[in-house]
This record gives sequence, C-alpha cells and structure tokens, in this order.
Amino acid sequence: MSFTVIANTETMPYTDWLDYRKQGIGGSDAAVVCGVSRYKSPVELWMEKTGQLPAQEAGEAAYWGHQLEELVRTEFTKRTGIEVEHRMELLRSDEHPFMQANLDGTCVHPELGPCIFEAKTASAFKAGEWEDGIPDEYFLQVQHYMAVTGYGGCYIAALIGGNTFRWKFIPRDEELIAMLVQLEADFWQHVQSETPPPLDGSNASARFLAERFPSSVPRSTVALPENAAALVQQYDEASQQIKLLTERKQEAENLLKEMLGSHETGTTGDHLVTWKNVIQERLDTKTLKAEHPTLYKKYANQTSCRRFTIKSL
Repeated sequence: MSFTVIANTETMPYTDWLDYRKQGIGGSDAAVVCGVSRYKSPVELWMEKTGQLPAQEAGEAAYWGHQLEELVRTEFTKRTGIEVEHRMELLRSDEHPFMQANLDGTCVHPELGPCIFEAKTASAFKAGEWEDGIPDEYFLQVQHYMAVTGYGGCYIAALIGGNTFRWKFIPRDEELIAMLVQLEADFWQHVQSETPPPLDGSNASARFLAERFPSSVPRSTVALPENAAALVQQYDEASQQIKLLTERKQEAENLLKEMLGSHETGTTGDHLVTWKNVIQERLDTKTLKAEHPTLYKKYANQTSCRRFTIKSL
C-alpha cells in the first residue's frame, strides 16, 4: 500500500483542517463508521461530511491531549529506547482515496520496520480500559492508520490520570482491515450520493434523534411505512426479553442478599459480593414548594423531552 501527503498540518488553521476532514474518513471516524462510538452516530458523521452539520469543536480533553502529546512521546522513548519521529502531515491512501490519516508520529519496529506511533491521554476513570488492551475506538483508529500507510504495527502510549503511563504494541490485523475498508467504502458511498446511512441502536443515534426532533406537533398523526409493523414487533419482542432478563437478574440479586444477611461483603470463587449502606442527600422539592413557593419558583427549571411509547389500537 502507498499513500500521498496531501497537506502539512504544522501551521494549518483549524478551519482548514476541518475542511480537509470533510474530504475523507479519518482515524477518529473509524469507530463511528463501525457503529461502536460512544460519542457520535454514523448519521451525525454523514451530516458533518456532507456539510449539513458543523463539525464538533475540540473539547477540553482534546485540547490537553494535544498539549501533552510531546510529553507522552518523550516518555515513550525514555522507557523503550525507541525513537519517534513527529509527523505533522495529513496522509491519503492511494488505493482508497477516501481514507485519510493524521499520525502523531512514526518509529521503527526491529522486525516489522516502519510503524505508527499514537499518543493518548485518559482520565483515571478510564484506567480499566487500558489494563488488558486498549479502548475499541483506538484499536479501530490505529488499524485504519495501518490501512492507509501499509505499516505493520502501531505503538500506542497513554498517560492515564496524569500519573500512570502505559504503552502497548498493536500488530496489523489484515482481516479487520479488510472489513474496515469495506465499511468505510460503503459509508463514503452514502456521502457521495448524499443518502444517509441507516440509524443503529447506539446511544449516539438516540441522542442525535432527540436533538434533531426536539418537539412534536400537537395532535399531529402520520401513516408509517410498511416496515414499521416489523419494527413494532421487534420492539415488543425485545421488551419482553428485557423484562424476563431483568426478573432473572433481580432474582439472583435477592437470593445473594439473603445469603449476605447483615454482612456487608461476601466471597464466592473469584468474586466479591457487596451490599453496603450508601448515604445520599436529596432536596425535598415537595416540602420546599409547600413552605417556600416563591423560592421554589425562582430556582425551578422546566425541562421538555419526547416520550416514546407503543400501544395497541
């Protein structure tokens, strides 16, 4: 595989970088295309690429991730002895021109030759995701980069919680790359034809729908398409399965609580079971409204949302 350097990002304005991102699929888009992103749905990404939705601004976490990138790169070299060349270029695959890559750096593996280097930062709350591997979205990101460059692996290093350093080597996965290329090719076809991809069951898709259709027209009715009946059946069957599984889970919880009795913890095999007291303070809004109605009215906030239900006619 070969690639072409299409832009130098060292002094590139952020707005220009966003324009380049619209011209292809980047590494951070890979998890979205595959439907495993916790933060964005494929439809949202499609709307960004087709110019119907402004690209999300980089948040505080992304800002500090960029600021600490050099520190992570330096620490990786200090711990491994592997030199990293900082890359400030935007790459495009020659074989699949819709695939782009913006690498943090490159280095050399003693057996595989040129490899990718990726620097990450993470909060302490996400430390568990780095214990036995790396988060799924990052795994897909680096495989995407390997698809663009043809490189045989990626060293990924992360500063977690500001005081824990982890690094791992991720080898090239040909089977996953083939699947990734096909999924991204299908997605890019949706972009070029301006046809939205289908919605999925992710929280990102649910959030997108709530933001796109925040309110309903009172007393309005529409005849749904023919496939709606099958979706209603799917919804009912899933609801019944959830109910049965919830009851099974509650049964197991109740029996374990009975076994614990007044004890706070119990052990079984390699599991620790706990049932401990948790003190919570909550505002008694009912009493506040009754005794101090003016104060309650001053600070009360009204929220609106759309409630989804299915009923038999």
